[in-house]
Amino acid sequence: MKKKSIGIGMMGLGIIGGQVAKVLTEKADMLAEQAGCSLALRKIKVLPVDLERPLAQELPADLLTTDVDAFFNEPEIDIIIEAIGGENPAREYLKRAITSGRYVVTSNKEVIAKHGAELQALAQQYGVGLRYEASVGGGIPLIAPFQYDLVANDITGIYAIINGTTNYILTRMAREGIDFPVALKSAQDLGYAEANPVNDIEGIDANYKLAIMASLAFQAVVKPEDIYREGISRIGSRDFRYARELGFAIKLLAIAKRVDNSIEARVHPVLIPEDSLLAKVDGVYNGILVEGDLIGKVLFYGQGAGPLATSSAVVADVVASAQDITFHVGNRLKWQPDSGKKIKPMDEIETRYYLRMNCADRPGVLAQISRILGDNMISIASAIQKEADDVAQTAEIVLTTHPASEKAMRQALHQIEQLEVLKEISNFIRVEHI
Repeated sequence: MKKKSIGIGMMGLGIIGGQVAKVLTEKADMLAEQAGCSLALRKIKVLPVDLERPLAQELPADLLTTDVDAFFNEPEIDIIIEAIGGENPAREYLKRAITSGRYVVTSNKEVIAKHGAELQALAQQYGVGLRYEASVGGGIPLIAPFQYDLVANDITGIYAIINGTTNYILTRMAREGIDFPVALKSAQDLGYAEANPVNDIEGIDANYKLAIMASLAFQAVVKPEDIYREGISRIGSRDFRYARELGFAIKLLAIAKRVDNSIEARVHPVLIPEDSLLAKVDGVYNGILVEGDLIGKVLFYGQGAGPLATSSAVVADVVASAQDITFHVGNRLKWQPDSGKKIKPMDEIETRYYLRMNCADRPGVLAQISRILGDNMISIASAIQKEADDVAQTAEIVLTTHPASEKAMRQALHQIEQLEVLKEISNFIRVEHI
């Protein structure tokens, strides 16, 4: 028998939870038409501090509870939205929701990145849906395309600008010639970066999101700890100037590739051709380039964060879950990861490199560096001497290489550091010709 109403329980009434509650309330008639039945908020689990929020004051008192057992014991809840964030207790709440037979919607990238395989297996066991569209890219449709729309493709690569904070910082540095600390302070002043920005600027946020996308794209369990990660704090304004002269832009990219039966997964700054699609993705926007054997290259673009964009994805998942409940679909995603796929060690990846060094300004310096690179089977693509300091008698040398292994490049850098003529390896950035 078709249900006339779907009961919704929500955990969390912060920025995201509050916006979701507003959308469910203010667009109730439109959403009911889409879902095929009414969607009714039955209970919201909040922290005591949340009761002082203006939105909490506007909601009926009997809708709110600080008691987690009272929340889960509410008999009329069919779908649970997790909007509290963080790994714990969110993971345990999601498991409890699934094992109680509720469909689950979450925007929690950390939990899905770390425990998605466990939760998906549990959802299949209990015949309920687990949806997490908002965990990657905010309102940009990404998860559903990987789960459904692209399944006929062999996905060969993902190249993603997936963190708006770092992209804003790098855009400001590129356009205005300012250094990292100044650009970070601007991002914090505008609310794009947290007071403690480590998750963004060190690539942790992008790491979680890449783990989710790579797991779906390659039907494998890719965990955050499997992914090489490097942040943006070492990049200087000079790197942007030199990159532009060489025809490149600098972005923090999350990269995943399928290479034979292994997966390459890494997050780090990258020089990319300035005429490439991703080079045009600026400010707080996200861009995700997916390559498949049938579709070629597809770019997903939009705002990747914020309460409005995120609530769009969360509520869409709620409507889809309500439709599944109405038509007794159960868990539509039969995800069976291939345990035979291995994560390729970073030492084994091959790419091009950009190297900026401060050296003694005297004859034969470049020859010494070239010899070390050649001994490690690394071929130089370009070499230019930049600004010289007559007082310190130093000069800046910028090199780019042809493709070489990470292991060989690391060995060469270690040997170059031993040279008497070297003052400093100022930066080392990988280059991708996307």
